[in-house]
Amino acid sequence: MNRPSILFSAVLLAAGTSVAMAQGPSDAQIAAIVVTANQVDIDVGKFAQTKAHAADVKAFARQMVTDHTGVNKQAAELANRLKLTPEDNPTAQSLQQGGVDALKTLEPLKGAAFDKAYIAREVDYHTQVIDAIDKTLIPSAQNAKLKALLVNSRPAFVGHLEHAKQIQAKLK
Repeated sequence: MNRPSILFSAVLLAAGTSVAMAQGPSDAQIAAIVVTANQVDIDVGKFAQTKAHAADVKAFARQMVTDHTGVNKQAAELANRLKLTPEDNPTAQSLQQGGVDALKTLEPLKGAAFDKAYIAREVDYHTQVIDAIDKTLIPSAQNAKLKALLVNSRPAFVGHLEHAKQIQAKLK
């Protein structure tokens, strides 16, 4: 497992344990986690668009930017309607640092090595995000509309994971 995956696993463990000690993250903390998780994949996707070698990897990166931007837009609109201010928290901060670390890891890579590393990161990231959605975020969400956003966004994450796995198989 690479360094970003280890860091993200630790973050998700923290989301499931330290925050869960207070009955899981609050809705405001969930909002911050959702926005941060999406922004991390937007940032990494934008970077991948400039560095990817294979056309399907570039297209995947473009899709990540588009889809995750859409989820963040929905989350922001919902937060505004609910008058819910995302609350910074250790999980959101760790996710943000994980994104910075992912970019540092990917930056020196070129060509096929970049493509393989980026897609492997996307497989790991989406696997772990789905796990966090299922085990921490959905069960902890108190507001029905926030919970619905998480439930309705989940299939897109599953689709991203399956797409990344398909590309990963072709890159081997």
